[in-house]
Amino acid sequence: MDNKLAFHRVLGEFPSHRPSVYGLLKDGRFHLFDPDDNRTVVSDGGSELEYQNQTAPDTAQPTMDPLEWFDANLSDGDQLVLKWFSGGGGNNVHFLERRDGSYLYDGTAKTDAELTNILVSLEDYLVCEFVEQADYADTLFPETTNTVRVLTMYDEQTQDAFVPIAIHRIGSSDSVPVDNFSNGGLSAEVDRETGQLSAGAEYPHDGTVDWHDTHPETGAQIEGTAIPGWEAIRERLLEIASTFSHLPYVGWDLVVTSKGEFKIIEANSYPGVASLQVHRPLLTEERTRRFYQRHSVV
Repeated sequence: MDNKLAFHRVLGEFPSHRPSVYGLLKDGRFHLFDPDDNRTVVSDGGSELEYQNQTAPDTAQPTMDPLEWFDANLSDGDQLVLKWFSGGGGNNVHFLERRDGSYLYDGTAKTDAELTNILVSLEDYLVCEFVEQADYADTLFPETTNTVRVLTMYDEQTQDAFVPIAIHRIGSSDSVPVDNFSNGGLSAEVDRETGQLSAGAEYPHDGTVDWHDTHPETGAQIEGTAIPGWEAIRERLLEIASTFSHLPYVGWDLVVTSKGEFKIIEANSYPGVASLQVHRPLLTEERTRRFYQRHSVV
């Protein structure tokens, strides 16, 4: 799952839960993927791009100047996600937005020349759909996409997947443009039955965990806020995780788009546990401990 493009294709069995991938930045060129699929579709998550000239690019010319493609396909207010095809952690994720005929890269205005130089430096970066988050998540902190990390384990004894823990990441001005816990974002545990959030924990850089019932910048209520349609989200993700039983340990990053609806923006086979175990030790639950023992982790 380190290869994001390969995993995107594996998720083809669940197309409504994966964002579109438009192409790859490589050698200073934009390599187009599946151009006939890049039409506007009505969906509950994110606006997919529509070619303004209503025709797909010439497939005999599978690569083009990236800025030319952005100019041709992004309308005012449209955004894209640029992420390195391998690895995780949010450290190689960038956001591109077209606004008033110009471009913002990670929130900072860039000239065409500056943006061209940046794009040339982004080797093996996927150009992906920007997924719009649900209103409740936007209220928590609107400057970042606030994702839900759900850890799943596949129990070979019962032959089904289960969720040992789930958290909701919430961004801050320190973590912008992403919601990373280690970069200054908050981590709130998700009640696995109700979908309600705990207070948000702040990364203990000085050895002490600070807890926030409300967001320290927006004032939005964190503790007690419920993810809309959580039960449907949990059950659908468990169905997906059980389908991929050959991947017994996965940290799924979800964007909740509306009640009971979500898109998977990333999946990690070696997810970090700091943002999880800040809430409670995972080994206190017998089923979780048994999983780790079976896989020789403990």
